[in-house]
Amino acid sequence: MKRVLTRLIAGHVCLHSCMAGTRLAAPLLALHQGYSPLAVGVLLALFSLTQVFLALPAGRFADRHGLRRPVRLAVVAAVVGAALAVAFPVFPVLCFSALMTGGATGAASISLQRHVGRAAGSSTELKRVFSWLAIGPAASNFVGPFAAGLLIDHAGSVAGDATGYRAAFFLMAVLPLATWLLVRSVKELPPVAAPSGVGPTKAWHLLREPMMRRLMLVNWFLSSCWDVHSFVVPVLGHERGLGASVIGSILGSFAIAAAVVRLLIPAFASRLREHVVLSLAMVLTALVFAVYPFMHTPLTMGVCSVLLGITLGSVQPMIMSTLHQITPPERHGEALGFRLMAINASSVVMPMLFGSVGTVVGVSALFWFVGVVVAAGARPAWLVRAPTTARKTHG
Repeated sequence: MKRVLTRLIAGHVCLHSCMAGTRLAAPLLALHQGYSPLAVGVLLALFSLTQVFLALPAGRFADRHGLRRPVRLAVVAAVVGAALAVAFPVFPVLCFSALMTGGATGAASISLQRHVGRAAGSSTELKRVFSWLAIGPAASNFVGPFAAGLLIDHAGSVAGDATGYRAAFFLMAVLPLATWLLVRSVKELPPVAAPSGVGPTKAWHLLREPMMRRLMLVNWFLSSCWDVHSFVVPVLGHERGLGASVIGSILGSFAIAAAVVRLLIPAFASRLREHVVLSLAMVLTALVFAVYPFMHTPLTMGVCSVLLGITLGSVQPMIMSTLHQITPPERHGEALGFRLMAINASSVVMPMLFGSVGTVVGVSALFWFVGVVVAAGARPAWLVRAPTTARKTHG
C-alpha cells in the first residue's frame, strides 16, 4: 500500500504541477501581450470553471471505470491543453489550455481519491492516506510555478521572450506523461456493483442523508475560510503599507503550516476523531478571525496565518475520511465529484461576494462576519459522525 500510495502521490504532483505552472505562465503571457487585468481574471477563472461542470460526470465515470482509464484521459487532456499553448501562444488558446488543464486535474484527483479511499481498510487508515495525498497539491503549487518561472526567465535569449514561455508550456505538457508512467501499473480494485433493485440515482439524492448535508455544509464553511483569508490578507496588508514580499510571506506561512499539519496527522490518526477535529477547527478558526483585524505587525499577522494554516490544514483529511464512510461504495466517485463541484463553485463566487461586502463594511468586519458564521457551524460539525462499525472494502 505504501509503495502504491507513493506512486499515486507522485503522479498527482506531476499532473497538478502542469495546471499550476500553466496557471502562472498563461496570465503572465497574456499581460505581456497587452491584455487587461479583466481578461486575465477571466483566464484564471477558467481553471476552476471546468471543474464545476466536469466534477460530477468525472465522479460517475470513476465509479464505472476505476482508476487508470479516467487518469489516462485526464493525462491526454492536460498534454493537449499545454501543447497547444506551445504551438499557438495566443490568448484564445491560453483560455482553452486553462479549461483543459484545470478540468484534467480535477477529474484525475477524483479518481485518485476514490482509489486510495477504497484501498484503505479502516477509518484510521483513511485519515492517514488522505493526509498524505493532500500533500500533493501543496507540493505542486510550488513545483509547477517555480519551474515555469525559471524557464520563462532563463530559457530564452531575453528574459520573458516567447521562447521562454514556449519552454515553460512544453515542460507543462511533458509532466502529465510522468503521471501516466507512475499510475499505469497500479492494480485496479474490484468494481463495486450497485445493490439490485436500485434505480438510477442523481447526485442531489446524496443530500437526502442528514449526515451528507451536514458534511457538505461544514466543508463549504471551511473552504470559504480558506478563500476569505487568501482574499483579505493582501487587502489588509496593502492598507497597512506592507510590501508584496511581506504579504507573500504571510500567505506562505499559512500554506507551510497547512502542509506540516498534514504531515503530522498520520502519526496521530488512531487518536483523532473526525467530528472532534472538524468542530474544534471551526471554533479555533472563528477565534483567529475575531482577533486577526487587531494584528497590525507582520509578525502578529504571520502568527495568525500559521494558526489558521494548522486548523484549516487539518480539515481535508477528516472530511474525506468521513465522506468515504457515510457514502455507499458504488457512489464514492460521485460524492467526491459533488464535493469538488461545490468547492470550485464557491471559489468562483465567494471572492466576488467578499469584494462587494468588504467594500461596504470593510475587510475587518468581513473577517468578523465569516468568523461568526463559522462558529455557528461548530454544532453541525460535531454531529458529523460516521458509523462506528464502518469499514472500507474493496468491493
